[in-house]
Amino acid sequence: MTPAELSQAVQDAVRAAVEAGEMTVAVPETVTVERPKNRDHGDYATNVALQLAKAAGKPPRQVAELVAARLRELPGIAKIDIAGPGFMNVTLDAATQGELARTIVTEGAHYGHGDAFAGLKINLEFVSANPTGPIHIGGVRWAAVGDSLARILRAAGADVTSEYYINDAGVQISKFGMSLQAAANGRPVPEDGYVGEYINGIAAEIVEANPGILDLAEDEQLLKFRTEGLRLMVAEIQRSMAEFGAHFDVWFSEKSLHDSGAVEKAVDRLREQGHVFDKDGAVWLRTTDFGDDKDRVLIKADGDTTYFASDAAYYLNKRDRGNDVTVYMLGADHHGYVNRLKAIAACAGDDPSRNIEVLIGQFVKMLKDGEEVRMSKRAGNIITIDDVVDWIGVDAARYSLARVPTDSTLTLDIDVLTSQSNENPVFYVQYAHARMSSVARNAADLGIDKGAAEDFKPELLATEWENQLLGRLGEFPGVLATAGELREPHRVARYLEELARDYHRFYDNCRILPRGDEEVTDLTRARLWLAEATRTVIANGLGLLGVTAPERM
Repeated sequence: MTPAELSQAVQDAVRAAVEAGEMTVAVPETVTVERPKNRDHGDYATNVALQLAKAAGKPPRQVAELVAARLRELPGIAKIDIAGPGFMNVTLDAATQGELARTIVTEGAHYGHGDAFAGLKINLEFVSANPTGPIHIGGVRWAAVGDSLARILRAAGADVTSEYYINDAGVQISKFGMSLQAAANGRPVPEDGYVGEYINGIAAEIVEANPGILDLAEDEQLLKFRTEGLRLMVAEIQRSMAEFGAHFDVWFSEKSLHDSGAVEKAVDRLREQGHVFDKDGAVWLRTTDFGDDKDRVLIKADGDTTYFASDAAYYLNKRDRGNDVTVYMLGADHHGYVNRLKAIAACAGDDPSRNIEVLIGQFVKMLKDGEEVRMSKRAGNIITIDDVVDWIGVDAARYSLARVPTDSTLTLDIDVLTSQSNENPVFYVQYAHARMSSVARNAADLGIDKGAAEDFKPELLATEWENQLLGRLGEFPGVLATAGELREPHRVARYLEELARDYHRFYDNCRILPRGDEEVTDLTRARLWLAEATRTVIANGLGLLGVTAPERM
């Protein structure tokens, strides 16, 4: 019995008591059941009686007894104790608890998936760094978190479009082109331009592919460097994202909004909504009506559109594509965008509390030998995605970047993340999977098979370590649903570490395979089922984080 199944059973018991006229309350839509910290209090506990007591007009313990009486009739419930003011502590029999191992192995890669977000169409935009240089470490964090979140939301039933917004219009792209042109001509980079080995490399590549480019007029030359440099930089970003395992369904061009007239159309649509006004020769959006600290300019007095106008057009484009929820993942220096993006949604007639979400990711720094690493050989003044991968590898990078809440500053210690020790969290989890894979190989070498599903005897998994491990396995679907709902992939990583710990304890205290001439028993086979179930869940969880589950380490 999983926590979800027990929750449903408690809900049904409340409904039965209401229908029998024993109490008058609204049956709760969901019932929370949790593993108690003190295992002497049973396998699961619920405070539903405390929640219903006031509405029922009865003491909580009396409400608990009405519900418990029905639960005790269910197969698999060993006992129910009512503790304190009205907590219900539920103990399952060993067979019911152990049955979960068969369920997990049978469902395989699908175990943990659900339909909590079925029918919901989500646009998830992340990274979206300017295509004027390599992805820096802040963008790497969003690549790990965003791609993991997309996987988790899909596992929860959502229709997710992962998207990268290419800022290929505006001043920064012009400066990028001028920097390439200067490098190719041996001139100093213009003020506020871009520097680093990558600029020299791209400039040289453009010159080699376009003989005679340096003989063109300055304006023609600049246009060529800007166009070709942008193309090469986007291709470089796409390569690095692919190698990092971050998948994007859509690469959306800001320039396309201008070329298609979408920006002007967006201004007209917002004017029709009654939130656009003219002042001092410029066109403004009255975002202060919806919590912004000041109104925003859409079209300047000289007729040029602003970045904010592009943001408005982009939001409307996302909604026009049928997305119910648009999620923006922005860096720590973009706090000011939260209210203005929500104001755009409100001005467009949407519900900013439902149709748009803005997540802010804090800074990341890296340590080596106890000292902060600040410089990249290639980019000059930033740490790039290729630097991170070279130093610690894709698995360690993805896992460690996703395992900490994004609203917390994160420090990655290169020495720890390249060590094969329990201090390295990704190694700790991957080693647990490799250890289980080794058990399966050793069993095969000994000619031992866990047997058919119908021969599995779950009631034999009765020790405290097996009980703890089974309880943890049962939490996985709920962890995924919560991680998706709260947009917090770190919950999956932390869960995997707890699961790995419980497995190591089980392995150290419960012998799985016989030694020497010892007989192969039903307990042997039952524990092989449990080990396989645990291996399945760890592989599923690592896969949702975009991390490999090695069979050997």
